Amino acid sequence: MAEPPLKPILQKPPGYKPPNLAAQPVPRPPPRKLPILPSPRKNRRSCCRRFCCFLCFFVLFLIVVIVAAGGVSYLWFDPKLPVFHLQSFRISKFNVTDKPDGSYLDAKTIGRIEVKNPNSKLSLNYGDIEVEIGAGAGEGGRTELGSTTVPGFVQSKENTTSLKVETGVSNEVVDGGAGRKLNSGNRTGELVVNVAARTKVGFLVDGRRIPPVKIEVTCGGVNLRSLARGDLPKCSIHLRKWFL
Repeated sequence: MAEPPLKPILQKPPGYKPPNLAAQPVPRPPPRKLPILPSPRKNRRSCCRRFCCFLCFFVLFLIVVIVAAGGVSYLWFDPKLPVFHLQSFRISKFNVTDKPDGSYLDAKTIGRIEVKNPNSKLSLNYGDIEVEIGAGAGEGGRTELGSTTVPGFVQSKENTTSLKVETGVSNEVVDGGAGRKLNSGNRTGELVVNVAARTKVGFLVDGRRIPPVKIEVTCGGVNLRSLARGDLPKCSIHLRKWFL
């Protein structure tokens, strides 16, 4: 007996779900993360930090440029302080008078101070020059022979200037023994003369004035006999204080 023909297997349509299958939950998309906006305070701090770094680098660069320019200028101009010599010195009047109440000195001096500018590229600008003259040393001490002020001036490059200095004292009280030694030294030429000068000096660059410095010039330990022979003792210079 012939077998009945097999029924064709029905294909399930797309998306078919069996009725007895529990419904699966539909997966939800992951939540979107909102972008984190930068805090205004942090942004402000970052800007301040960048500005400070820029300012520090700028100041450092400026200092390097100034130091380099100053070094180049110094090497180019090669600035030097002036050179002083006591050119001549003469006592035109010197009298020691003994009185019952002591000894008194009347004196007048005339001297010249030679000032040289050794700079070939710089002029020098001098303020008023205060000059003090003294005589004597050792046990008798120093006796003041007067002071004066020489007006300031401008000295050109590689120039030599001679300054006339006149001082005097009248009725100055001196020790009796010191007065006799001063008289004797004046007659024999062994009287030791001391000259001290104080002034301000600055450099001139293309008409522009560099801040001056205070200097003190001392010319000591020379006697009248040496000056009469034409000796020009070099004076020493001391810086009293930097920029005024």
